[in-house]
Amino acid sequence: MTSPNDPHWRLPEVPTFTLVSPDFADGDTLPQWARSDSGEDRSPTLHWEGAPSGTRSFALTMFDPDAPTSSGWWHWAVYNIPAKVTSLPPDAGNPEAGLLPAGAITLPNELRQPRYQGAAPPAGHGEHRYYFTVSALDVERLDLTEDATPARLGIMISNHIVARAQLVGVSETPAR
Repeated sequence: MTSPNDPHWRLPEVPTFTLVSPDFADGDTLPQWARSDSGEDRSPTLHWEGAPSGTRSFALTMFDPDAPTSSGWWHWAVYNIPAKVTSLPPDAGNPEAGLLPAGAITLPNELRQPRYQGAAPPAGHGEHRYYFTVSALDVERLDLTEDATPARLGIMISNHIVARAQLVGVSETPAR
C-alpha cells in the first residue's frame, strides 16, 4: 500500500508503467511556461511506455492534492486516448492547438474550462505537488457527459484500470 501522502493511496493497487517528460524530472519543478498565474498555461510533453498488452485506451489527469481545499484541485483530465498513443506533445492541453489524438476528450478543470490549467499555488502557501497520472484501461471508450467532473472520471477509471503511471512536478509561489 502506498502512503496516505500520495493522493492515489486508496485507489486499487495495479501494476505500474513509466511516465516521463523531457520538460521536468519526477519530483522537480515544473517549467515556468507550465504555470497559470505567470506562465503560458502550456501542458508539458509526456511520454509513457510499458502499459500492459490488454490496454484498450488511456486516461490522463493532473491533480494538485496540496490546494487549500478539502478536495484538492483538478488541472487537467483527458480520456478516450487511443491505446496506440504513447505520448502527448507540448501544449496538447490547449484545445485551440488541436494536438490531442482523434477521439480524446478533455473534461472541464476546476475553472470549468475544458483545457490544461497550469500550476498556480497561492502565494506563500509552500510547494505544491502536481500529479500527472496516465491510467491504462481495459475499455476503448468511457461514456461520460461533456460536463462531467474529473472526480467522476476517476470513478470510471477505477472500474476499468489495469495499470497506472505517475509523474510528479512541483511548483511554488513566493510570499509577496
